[in-house]
Amino acid sequence: MRDELAGFTIGVTADRRRDELAALLQRRGARVVLAPALRIVPLADDTELREATRACLDRPPDILMANTGIGMRGWLEAAEGWGLAEPLRSVLAEAYVVTRGPKARGAIRAAGLHDQWSPASESCDEVVEHLRRRGVAGQVIAMQLHGERQPECTMALEAAGATVIEVPVYRWAPPTDPAPLHRLIDLVASRLVDAVTFTSAPAAEALLRAAGDRTDALLDAFRGDVLASCVGAVTAEPLLRRGVPVSAPNRARLGALVRTIVDELPRRTVTLKVAGHLLTLRGHAAVVDGELRPLAPAPMAVLRALAASPGRVLSRTALLRTLPRGADEHAVEMAVARLRAGLKAPRVVQTVVKRGYRLRTDEV
Repeated sequence: MRDELAGFTIGVTADRRRDELAALLQRRGARVVLAPALRIVPLADDTELREATRACLDRPPDILMANTGIGMRGWLEAAEGWGLAEPLRSVLAEAYVVTRGPKARGAIRAAGLHDQWSPASESCDEVVEHLRRRGVAGQVIAMQLHGERQPECTMALEAAGATVIEVPVYRWAPPTDPAPLHRLIDLVASRLVDAVTFTSAPAAEALLRAAGDRTDALLDAFRGDVLASCVGAVTAEPLLRRGVPVSAPNRARLGALVRTIVDELPRRTVTLKVAGHLLTLRGHAAVVDGELRPLAPAPMAVLRALAASPGRVLSRTALLRTLPRGADEHAVEMAVARLRAGLKAPRVVQTVVKRGYRLRTDEV
């Protein structure tokens, strides 16, 4: 596997399948920051799920909306524990089954059921539109929820004359340890990650909620230097509503998400010819004449500031503003020294006596 993402740092907000996504990114050379924004809490013992199951048995649904594979499997496993699995399968076997994506379809078929339709976009809105065109007046719809209620979908179907039984198979909860999430927020706000991946809309909302008074700084970073990469259009909605540009694959799959990042991140890099070298800036590294040179945050911050205006002299005071709070002018000198050592091309950064530093763009 090529190291297309070497030198880049990518945040992963997923809980379920986070290891799989991290491995896909690391295989391509990325440095990964794991920071689950939410965790899934199963509801096998929840009274609401049991009541929804009883409602489906008492009034068999005409339509089943299967939204997620994990949700459908969890529902049937919970029903098994209550001794209701076979009665539930029997009533669902008579329903018109809509699956929102391939994982839900796989769970339905593994349960011995048959699905009749899936939306191309894997969005709830397309499912609702399909059912409204088909006609739902007087019909009962069992809607397997995926983490949170979907009031817009429920109200739209009820307005079309349906009775909707919401089936809450699991719910989202904050991560057991919130520290990694807050660390990721700090890294994003400081532009120390290059991209953040999102595999669910609730995770995107949770990250923004956790940011608190840093929300504006977080959004500014996503609108500028940090790529928000979403697994699909549904996941992207909370960010798009806040004016954040996102990248998303056409098909909502982890592999496609990674391929999108591989295509997008290298295109966002800055490449310069300086002091006879070809220099490319990546997230936590520079590529000098094709060789990757990892750099610590302070030298990298100095390099980014200098590269923003190649050839222009920046004072120690100006460069100090790029370093963490509490740093002094001596820290600037140390960062420049470490930058030169890290690049292994000492002539790239030139000292201009009594003025500051610049990137040497002329070949001398």
